[in-house]
Amino acid sequence: MPTALVGFGLAGRVFHGPFLGDDARYSLDVIVATAPERVADAERLHPRARVVASVEEALATGPELVVVATPPASHVPVAHAALEAGCAVVVDKPLCADPAEARALIERAEELDRPLTVFQNRRWDSEFLTLRRLLAEGALGQVHRFESRIERWKTAETKPWKAAATWREGGGVLYDLGSHLLDQALVLFGPVAEVHAELASHRGGAADDAFVSLLHTSGVRSHVTVSTTTAQPGPRMRVLGSGGAFVKVTGDVQEAQLAGGMLPSAPGYGREPEGDAGVVGVGDDVARVTSEPGAYHQFYALLAEALRGGGPLPVDAREALAVIELIAGIHRSV
Repeated sequence: MPTALVGFGLAGRVFHGPFLGDDARYSLDVIVATAPERVADAERLHPRARVVASVEEALATGPELVVVATPPASHVPVAHAALEAGCAVVVDKPLCADPAEARALIERAEELDRPLTVFQNRRWDSEFLTLRRLLAEGALGQVHRFESRIERWKTAETKPWKAAATWREGGGVLYDLGSHLLDQALVLFGPVAEVHAELASHRGGAADDAFVSLLHTSGVRSHVTVSTTTAQPGPRMRVLGSGGAFVKVTGDVQEAQLAGGMLPSAPGYGREPEGDAGVVGVGDDVARVTSEPGAYHQFYALLAEALRGGGPLPVDAREALAVIELIAGIHRSV
């Protein structure tokens, strides 16, 4: 499948390029990059791809699929151009910052009958897949609280666009890390009836620390914490139910593996050390839980099946819209 990748920063280099280059169903023919170091990286990692400087040049090559891995403020115009050119489109999360723009983009894709999906890759995190298995097995009884966090320590923002972007441009931790965890909460426990949020900016600029409490219509309460200013992170996940709890201290290993150059087809990809497994139980009566392997590659496997066989897209764009509606609403209310 002739494919164009627009953008070769962290998203393009680590989260899209390895899967497009490692799956024979895709042909990564063209990459859009302008910064000299990113052009050099693209040429080194994908020597068969042509590296161009503009979206227009990429679309002129006639790709069937366009993957948008640029900063959020440019997602909508690039995706619109690709849809109008007759391409299927993958947009990296978040879809965008403005729900109205996202809604218009989705409606245009539907009018044109073009596939549009969003790379909510953390639906294939190891701990998320493990939790889904436990819930299906009824191992926790009736869940009443879902605690999920990604906390990191960064003394300064190194990416210029992130340092300068306001929340209206997709800046801040809620659109970045939060779009993953809020998506996971909605997938697991459904629509939201009540929202409470606390945002802070410890380094100046858009929020770099956030806590969100969601009351789902299902009755489950989700507590989501995202931060880039936390020196000692808490457990990645804690899920409390009537029959016990699931606690997972460490998070998925795929980002580190991909950043280190591991290919998705390599032995051991997505598998964490056995000692990092989570536990299930009550008090001291706990048992280790075998972790499901992380599987970001499943997004592109499902996409290939959808584009070739007419199956469902890996992520419904309207589900991604629900996430940014939630985030935009939080920002407007605090």
